[in-house]
Amino acid sequence: MKDEVASVIPHKLEEKEDESPLESIGPGKDKLLEQLGRFFEAQPLAVLATQNGIAPYVSLVAFASDDRLTYLLFSTTKSTRKYSNLMANPAVSLLIDNRKNKIEDFRDSMAVTALGRAEPLEDSERSIMEKIYLMKHPYLVDFLHSPTTAFFKVRIDKYIVVTHFQHVVEISV
Repeated sequence: MKDEVASVIPHKLEEKEDESPLESIGPGKDKLLEQLGRFFEAQPLAVLATQNGIAPYVSLVAFASDDRLTYLLFSTTKSTRKYSNLMANPAVSLLIDNRKNKIEDFRDSMAVTALGRAEPLEDSERSIMEKIYLMKHPYLVDFLHSPTTAFFKVRIDKYIVVTHFQHVVEISV
């Protein structure tokens, strides 16, 4: 088993003198954001990380994004720990990935961390954002319209994209 894992994980992170495994994207940003949009459409769930001041807390959420990827949308019941954490501290991260829980994931999967601030949607923009969310998750219409559900948008500051286990690209939005 160890040999199988070793065969798909790069043995050494090779850095050239003027190269870093971390890239910050400038001119190619639009193309990468377009690729991320397609990637997000294919992934129904994200892992949302919130914090209550003592420890981080993670949970799965059904998410959607706007066309420009400036916002990620999700809903939650108001009686949840994630909701109370969000009300206390709106700084969040979301992880969107395409892993299949196979050894090949070390080589083939992509993981995107989105960093931003969550805020409940106000009436003025809620109907537009609901349409975006329900286009991707039509089966959640009753849940979304329940009086016990809160609907959030995360204003994204940065995406951190990891491919091939160690290639990292940061995109400021």
